[in-house]
Amino acid sequence: MLSKNNRKGQFAMMMVAGAFLCTASHNAVRAFVTPSTNGAIVARRAVRSLMTTSTTTSSPLVSATRTTTVSSNKIHSSSVVLSMSSSTTLTDEEKATLEAQIKAKGDEIRAMKDDGADKAAVAPFVEELLALKAKLDPSSVAPPEKKKQQQKKPKQQQKKKKNQQQQEQDDASNFIEGRSVDFITARSVDYSKWYNDIIRVTGLAETSPVRGCMVIKPWGMSLWDRVRTDLDQRIQDHGAENAYFPVLIPKSFLSKEAEHVDGFAKECAVVTHHRLTASPDGTELIADPDAELEDPLIVRPTSETMIWYMFRKWIVSHRDLPLKVNQWANVMRWELRTRPFLRTSEFLWQEGHTAHATSESAIDDARTMMEQYAELCSDLLAMPVVKGVKSPSERFAGAEDTYTIEALMQNGWALQSGTSHFLGQSFGKAFDVTFQDADGQTKDVWGTSWGVSTRLLGALIMTHSDDDGLVLPPRVAPTQVVIVPIPAKKNDEEGKAAMETTLDNLVQNLKSKGLRVKVDDRDYVRNGAKYFEWERKGVPLRIELGPRDVKNNVCIFKYRAGSDSDEKQSVDLTNAGSIAHEGLETLQEELLQAATERLEAGITTGATYDEMKVALESDEASSYPGVGLYLVPWKCDATNEKKIKEECKGTIRCYPLKENEAGMMKGQKCFYSGEDATHMALFGRAF
Repeated sequence: MLSKNNRKGQFAMMMVAGAFLCTASHNAVRAFVTPSTNGAIVARRAVRSLMTTSTTTSSPLVSATRTTTVSSNKIHSSSVVLSMSSSTTLTDEEKATLEAQIKAKGDEIRAMKDDGADKAAVAPFVEELLALKAKLDPSSVAPPEKKKQQQKKPKQQQKKKKNQQQQEQDDASNFIEGRSVDFITARSVDYSKWYNDIIRVTGLAETSPVRGCMVIKPWGMSLWDRVRTDLDQRIQDHGAENAYFPVLIPKSFLSKEAEHVDGFAKECAVVTHHRLTASPDGTELIADPDAELEDPLIVRPTSETMIWYMFRKWIVSHRDLPLKVNQWANVMRWELRTRPFLRTSEFLWQEGHTAHATSESAIDDARTMMEQYAELCSDLLAMPVVKGVKSPSERFAGAEDTYTIEALMQNGWALQSGTSHFLGQSFGKAFDVTFQDADGQTKDVWGTSWGVSTRLLGALIMTHSDDDGLVLPPRVAPTQVVIVPIPAKKNDEEGKAAMETTLDNLVQNLKSKGLRVKVDDRDYVRNGAKYFEWERKGVPLRIELGPRDVKNNVCIFKYRAGSDSDEKQSVDLTNAGSIAHEGLETLQEELLQAATERLEAGITTGATYDEMKVALESDEASSYPGVGLYLVPWKCDATNEKKIKEECKGTIRCYPLKENEAGMMKGQKCFYSGEDATHMALFGRAF
C-alpha cells in the first residue's frame, strides 16, 4: 500500500507525465518540474530527454516557466503550469506562417549581432520577435508568477536546492532559446552559424565596440603567434629583413598610382583633423575646425605607397638591389559585412615589399613567396591549397600579375589564403625609383609585394574543425598536450607525493621531445569539465593521470581527432614522450591527408556552364557540405567573367598553375562562350 504522501507524489508524477505527452503530441504544453525534499519527484531527466528530442524538430517543445513543489502535506496545484498555448486556436497555415516569421526575425537578429550591432540597434527587432512569439503562444512571453512560500529547510539544503533549481531553469532556458554559451550549431544546420559559434565557444575572438573590428583573445592570438613564428623564419631565409612603417599615409601618396588608389578608395579610413575640442555648448567633443589637415591622412590599407617613397631614398645603384623588406602590422580596410578572421575592417598581417633590377628577378621572387605560403599551409596548418594566377579582373590593384593560394573549406567554398604580386615597374615609376646599372645607365626598378593575414586562422578553423569544437593540427596548436591529473584522496600523503613526482617526470619526458605541454591542475573545476574544455579548444592530445595509473606506471592518452581518437589508450609512462610525439606526427599527417582528399573530391571537371550555374546559384555559405569548385576550359574575357558572377555568384578563383603549365586547355573550347580556350579556370563561390 502506498502512503498518503506517496500517493500524492505519484499523482503529481502522473500530471507531469501527462504534460510531457501533451507536449510531444501538440507541441503546445509548457512545463518544468523540480523536486522538493519530502516525497521528491525527480523530473529533470525527463525534461532534458525531451529537450534533447526537440533539437530535431522545427520549434522548441519545452521551456522553463514554473516549478512544482510536492510536499508531504499537500500538492501546490498553483505550482504546476500546464498551459495550452493559444496556438491551438490557430490554423495550421497560420502557425506555419508565424513560425516562419519567427525564424526569419531570429536569423535577422543573429546576423545583426554577428555584425557587431549594439543593443540599442537590436532592441526594436527583439520587440518584433517577442510580438510574433506572443501571437503564436502568449504564455511564452508572460511574466513569471511569484513562487509560493516553500517549507522551511535547513539553510545549507535550502541554498543547494535553490541553486539546483536555478541551474535547471537556466539550462532549459538556454537550450530552448539557443543562448547556451557552450552551444555549437551543427555544420549541417547552418555552416555560417557553426563557424561563429566555434570562435565564440573556444575563446578565439569576439566583437569589439568598434563596428567591424574584433578583439583577438589569447587562444586566438597564440595561434597567430605560431603562424608568425614559422613564417617569419621563412621570410628571413628568403632574404627579407623586418622593418616598420607609419600607420598613417598622406592621401597624396595614394594618388600617385591611379589604378592602386582606384582599387582601395572605397575602403579607406581618412584622418582629416589633428585634434579635438569642446563643442560650443560644451556637451561633446568635436573635430577642431582650426585643426583641419592640409593633406588628409589615410589609415593604411596596405603600405606600397609609403614603402616605395622610402625606396627612392634607399636605392641608388644596382648594388642596392634586390632590396627586400617585410613588416608585421595591422591594416584598415572599411568593411560593411564582416566575418571574424575572414573579413574585418582591421586585421593583422605581414606585407613584404621588394625591388629588383630585372623583371625575371621580380617574378621569381613573387613565385617563390607563393610557394612559401603554400608550404606554410601544408606543413604547419595541414591545409592543402591550389596554387595559381588571378584573372585580370581579380588582380591586386596596380599589379601585372597576382599569384594566389586558394583553399577549399568544408562547405565547398574557396578561401583566398595568401597572395604574391608582380608589380612590374608601376610603383617604381610612380615614385621615381631608379638605379644605375653596371654600365652607368639609369633604369626603373621592378617590384613585388606579398602577404598573408589572420584570415589564415579562419581557414584553419573551417578546414579541420567539427561539431564538437576546434580541431588543431599539432604543429600549430599552442598547447599540444594537456595533462589532467586526478588527485589522490585528502589523507593519502604518500599518494600525493607519488603523484607529484610522476607528474613532474611525465612533463619533463614530454618536453624533452619538443612538445608544448600544459598541466591543468585547477582544483575548482571538475575533471569532466576540463576534458570538455580542452576538447573544445582543439588540443590534440589529452593525458589523464590518476593514483591508480601512478601505481601501474601508466597514463591514459585521448587524441582529439584522427584514427586513434575513438578510444582511450593506456600508455607506459616510461615511453610516454616518444609515443606522444609519434602519435602527434601521425595526427598531423592524417589531417593533411583528409583535407587533401576533400580538396581533390571537391573539384568537379567536365561540367557544362548550365550545370555549374544551377549548382552555384543556390550554394550559400550556410550550406554544408556544398557543391565545391569547378575546373573548366575558359577564354579569358572580363565581360563574360562579370556576367557569370551576376548570373550565379561564381568567380574565377585562379588559373591553376599545374593544369595551365601542362597545357590542359589546348584544343578545348570555352565552356561559356564556345571559343578557343586560353586557360583552365577554377570557378566557385568564395568567402
